[in-house]
Amino acid sequence: MKLRATAMLVVAAVVFIAIRVFAGEDGDKGVLGYVQAAAEAAMVGGLADWFAVTALFKHPLGLPIPHTAIVPKRKDEIGRGLGEFVKENFLDPAVLSNRLDEIDMASKLGDWMGEPRVAHQLSGQLVSVLGGITEVLNDEEAQATLERILRDRIEDYPVAPLAGRMLTAAVEGGHHETIFDSSIKGTAKLVHENQDLLRRRLGEESPWWVPDTLDDRVFDRVYEAIHNFINEVAGNPNHELRDQFHEKSVEWAAKLQDSPELIERGEELKTELMDHPEFNNLTAQLWEGLKESVGSAANDPDSDLRQRLEGVVATFGERLQTDPELRTKVNRWLESAVGQIAERSGPELADFIADTVTRWDSEETADRIELQVGRDLQFIRINGTVVGGLAGLVIHAIGDILG
Repeated sequence: MKLRATAMLVVAAVVFIAIRVFAGEDGDKGVLGYVQAAAEAAMVGGLADWFAVTALFKHPLGLPIPHTAIVPKRKDEIGRGLGEFVKENFLDPAVLSNRLDEIDMASKLGDWMGEPRVAHQLSGQLVSVLGGITEVLNDEEAQATLERILRDRIEDYPVAPLAGRMLTAAVEGGHHETIFDSSIKGTAKLVHENQDLLRRRLGEESPWWVPDTLDDRVFDRVYEAIHNFINEVAGNPNHELRDQFHEKSVEWAAKLQDSPELIERGEELKTELMDHPEFNNLTAQLWEGLKESVGSAANDPDSDLRQRLEGVVATFGERLQTDPELRTKVNRWLESAVGQIAERSGPELADFIADTVTRWDSEETADRIELQVGRDLQFIRINGTVVGGLAGLVIHAIGDILG
């Protein structure tokens, strides 16, 4: 474009010189006079606009003429102005809020997240982020945080009333009968496996003058009576011992929930357990297990965690499309979040733009800007040459008429 604009200026100069050289004094008359006037005015217009365009980016002909090379000289001011322009016109919270409200970002987000491909990719990225976080976290600090969370959660729930409610639920569901049956079977097994020990203990407790044969008969009768009683309780669903166990279970469930002494004792026991070194070991094992699980899930495209996250993403996307209330909430949240980010980051972005432009080399900056807008600026030169030529024709014609 520079060559084209310069070529037009050269053509005007050649025409003017040719007429002056070859036509002499007759060049001012007739058709040649109009051509000469047009060429002369075209040169003036082209040169004036060449000077104006060139003065934006450098000194014309290298001469330090005042108010030239404007872009290199005012580069820093241009950078600050550009930063302020972006901040005020693109990062204004009100402008962003209106724009987000118009485009309904939540609906578009729902459509996007509802695509299976996107849900799959997002779940993989989320798992990778979780895996990266667990890797960079300090293990001791993470364990301490996990232990603190567990302590806070456990301290929020009185252990005795919680145990009482669990026992009540077990009784109402008949699960305490299973516990009772297991206890009976365990008692029978314990007695059977320690028969010799019980016989020796009876011999130790029996007077020295009692014959062993009598001790054997007594032990056999007692052992048989115990077994018969155990079998009787185990085989009779309506045995009175079962009823007593049921009544005691109900009674204990109520006491655990209402008794101040048991509640206090439960809290003391809870505190003792949390202060025990094994509680610290438990939280360490929990953190290591969590870290290992997340790391494995991040490397396994078919992991259960990734599939669950994929389902969560797809479900959330579907809800955004079908739930107007949720969509409105998400839009409001997005508008608020973007507005806050713009308000807080706007000045920093403006400073970043200004600092970036400041670090640019002056000549390089002028070249960059000229490459972006230079084509249109060269049209100014072309238009100046054309308009100058036309103005010269008009002026020459008026002169002829008045003369």
